Amino acid sequence: MGEEETRGTGGADLRGIPRVDRVLASPSLTQVKQRLGVAALTRLVRRALDEARDAVRGGGPCPSVEDVALRVAAHAERTLRTRARRVINATGVVLHTNLGRAPLGARVAEALASSAAGYTSIEIDLATGRRGRRGAFAEDALCELSGAEAALVVNNNAAAVLLMLGALAAGRPVVVSRGELVEIGGGFRVPEVMARSGARLVEVGTTNKTRIADYARALDAAPDAAAILRVHQGNFRQVGFVERPEHRALAALAHERKVLLLEDLGGGAIVDLEPLGLSGEPSVRSSVEAGSDVVCFSTDKVLGGPQGGAIVGRADLVAACRKDPLARALRLGRLPLVALEATLAAYLEGDLDAIPTLAALRAPLSAVRARAERIQGELARQGVTSSVVELGGAVGGGACAEEPLPSFGVALEAAGGELATIAERLRVGEPSVLPRVQEGRIFFDVRTLLDGEDAPLTAAIVNAVKG
Repeated sequence: MGEEETRGTGGADLRGIPRVDRVLASPSLTQVKQRLGVAALTRLVRRALDEARDAVRGGGPCPSVEDVALRVAAHAERTLRTRARRVINATGVVLHTNLGRAPLGARVAEALASSAAGYTSIEIDLATGRRGRRGAFAEDALCELSGAEAALVVNNNAAAVLLMLGALAAGRPVVVSRGELVEIGGGFRVPEVMARSGARLVEVGTTNKTRIADYARALDAAPDAAAILRVHQGNFRQVGFVERPEHRALAALAHERKVLLLEDLGGGAIVDLEPLGLSGEPSVRSSVEAGSDVVCFSTDKVLGGPQGGAIVGRADLVAACRKDPLARALRLGRLPLVALEATLAAYLEGDLDAIPTLAALRAPLSAVRARAERIQGELARQGVTSSVVELGGAVGGGACAEEPLPSFGVALEAAGGELATIAERLRVGEPSVLPRVQEGRIFFDVRTLLDGEDAPLTAAIVNAVKG
């Protein structure tokens, strides 16, 4: 076909529609071509030209080469922005679900670079040369840290709960308090997960009050029950006229009636958070010691590791989960397994500040304030007016709900339209920065900044303000 296209079947003059090669050669697409590749860019150009033909057939004007190129560039930029990239978290939410929850520190990055860039001894015993147990180090470390007899890692906590119920209670009743039939992020609900596992839900108590007697009556009425399921109320709190059985008492009832006490703990705290003023997140060890036969939890929440789920508890019950056909479908991938090993190694060595989540939670308020003051001073030296402010952050990730996390940060004031412009520049800039925008100001909570992010954050703020 020549430089111009012929008339369309509807009589519209399509001869002015640019050729594909001429659009691809436009200077407007030079950088996009490097970032997206010729093949993908060509597909975008062809799509834009198809849209142009439809517009011309509808009576619209014929676009120039540059018109099409600019449209393609805009579409390509929107596509590229959907790709995951590094973000400076200045929201004050430590476990920000939209930002991947727990950030992974230098130890994990080094482990990924050295162990996962090539081949990895993920499922081989190098001492014997024979096939080894996948995740052996991570599971042994979880046993050591939790006091459990055995452990199994899978790809997230929802998978852990699904596998636990399917392997240990499929086809049989499982008793759950109505006050614990929670919904987690994305609309996933405990009753739906239970139904998918094959377990039969037996609801007891009321929304606000469930007593030991309620569980006992339910077990009397369902002699074939497999278990009681205890679900941690991690992402909400019940206050006021409420009642919930003490953990050990519930375990005693379960074992007296010869049923299992299974627990969806959620957050996965390995260390006691009480000294930090965070009382709403029980540790995995405390659940094991209280009598739960099997405990499931996330590895990417308070534990501070990569996305994953863990099942810990009695050796025979964990073995049953491991043998279930669903276990292979839900197993943890190579890269998150290497990252989890590095995280757990830091726990074993007592190097808690190497875990960014714990470092953020443990940082003294005085140190947080001093950091905010240094950033505010540097902004002032670069001509940007800001103020140091006291803030209240959050643990996030469905952990320690309603428990404030005291913090400090810096605040910028701007007019309404300017405020939105600055916030957008921060989000789409390099590096991307996600602050809090409220009450006519932009807040940068420094508790959630990682090591080495002060200078990049300062530069990003200056660039966003000065345009």
